[in-house]
Amino acid sequence: MDRRGWRTLRADPAGLVVGTVFALLAMTPSLLPRTWFFQAVVSGISAAIGYGVAVGLVWLLRRWSRWQQVEAWARARLPGWVRTTAWLVLLVAVPVSLLVVLTIASDWQREVRALIGLPGETAAGWLRAAPAIVVVAVLLVALARGVRWIGRLVTRVLRRVRLPQRPAQVIGGLVALAVVVGLVEGVVLRWALSAADTSFSVTNDETKDGVEQPTLAERSGSPGSLAAWDTLGSEGQAFVAGGPSRARIAGAAGVDEDAVTVPIRAYVGLESADAPEDRAALAVAELERTGAFDREVLAVVTTTGTGWVNSAAPQALELVYGGDTATVATQYSYLPSWLSFIVDRSRAAAAGRTLFDAVYERVQQLPEAGRPRLLVYGESLGSAGSEAAFSGLADIRERADGVLWVGPPNSNELWSAFVERRDPGEPEVEPVYAGGIAVRFGSGIEDLEEPATEWLDPRVVYLQHPTDPIVWWSPDLLLTRPDWLVEPRGEGVSPAMSWYPVVTFWQVTVDMTNAQSPPDGYGHNYGDLLLDAWLLIAPPDGWTAADTDRARAVVG
Repeated sequence: MDRRGWRTLRADPAGLVVGTVFALLAMTPSLLPRTWFFQAVVSGISAAIGYGVAVGLVWLLRRWSRWQQVEAWARARLPGWVRTTAWLVLLVAVPVSLLVVLTIASDWQREVRALIGLPGETAAGWLRAAPAIVVVAVLLVALARGVRWIGRLVTRVLRRVRLPQRPAQVIGGLVALAVVVGLVEGVVLRWALSAADTSFSVTNDETKDGVEQPTLAERSGSPGSLAAWDTLGSEGQAFVAGGPSRARIAGAAGVDEDAVTVPIRAYVGLESADAPEDRAALAVAELERTGAFDREVLAVVTTTGTGWVNSAAPQALELVYGGDTATVATQYSYLPSWLSFIVDRSRAAAAGRTLFDAVYERVQQLPEAGRPRLLVYGESLGSAGSEAAFSGLADIRERADGVLWVGPPNSNELWSAFVERRDPGEPEVEPVYAGGIAVRFGSGIEDLEEPATEWLDPRVVYLQHPTDPIVWWSPDLLLTRPDWLVEPRGEGVSPAMSWYPVVTFWQVTVDMTNAQSPPDGYGHNYGDLLLDAWLLIAPPDGWTAADTDRARAVVG
């Protein structure tokens, strides 16, 4: 192999050192436990980033004349055996350090798993990550070198037409960058989004196993519905076809089964009408048709990307109110939430805003004494869309009778404003805003009962677990230490979790893919809290602690 070929394949020593350090830091605990495979991805990406950072800094230093003199002095005075020995030490130290820290990391992971009630994994299993880390890092570095090769090729071509060196390098770099951006945006992302769109569109049109068209007039998709069954989408069909039985409702509400009212579930799919305004209007028409405005409670739900509604939220209201409820939702996408977060956030906001505005306008036309209690619900990306219906706390208090937002993404504007303006000395992970007089945050119901000050109606609740990466992920993690990693760690978060530039960002990013894998009470799982949360926000008149115990027994 000629000298140029060897230079193409060889590794930069500074890059190896910094890349290894980044890989090792990525093995420290994060919000949720990881498998060895996910650890390999996180550490491999971190290693490649660290390698690139080091190589870039060395490149800049070599443009400094004083550094060039230092390098020349070192080459002249250090014998070859010193450099060879240094390389041998480095080549031994890298794999040894990976194996040692992976063994330590397996202990950290057992601690993280124990904190959320999961069994641990063996250290031997974790050692499988070592070669995978190397493969991921090498592939990413090779990709970066391919981009550099394109830039150098363009530079050589421009030099042949007698363009000066510096302008040729600049143009070569810009061309390489343009090629990468063009390939990623114009080819890879477009193909990926097109494939995802086609795939999830087909899934959206499929009826889930065990789901049948409802015959009850109180459900959208029934024979008399204004929203046809085959336009509701897979998640919408599951929502309107589900719900608790009359016997469960009677048991939870403490009434005779004959006194139970059939709950109303109104839903408008993406294919039921073309525009958000049209879907909102159709949803209001469905509420009119089913008599929803005569119910005691009317809940407006903003769905997640697929059109999914966490059935535990409306079911809790249906159980404690004896079925005298109506729930309405519209679909704005059939992509999963993580993909909708990238491409559909504006549609989520439009759906949340137009639906609530349309329902609120119709409620305002009713006599004040005969209006239903107007509640608002949104989970994950649905909370972001639901928040978009309001300009601030005053607007919420003016137009809603209670709000429950669950697992809010860090980018939610109202959530961010409340957390940023929390009372002095209060932690970010469990903030107190304005003494808890209107808005409260909690990982559990006991958190919402604090502080022991007056909590005015209408009540606004944010449920957020310290271990939920959906809540705590932010691009700011790249270069900024968040308050929640400065303050004492929240429940379920390892005390050993620390913040490292770039590394922590990738750790929490990967955590999001596992957000719903932990048991209830951790990660992005809030189903066990919804009944009690609604009872704090909007309990039925005359509801007692004994009633709560009875309802909990039914919910299980």
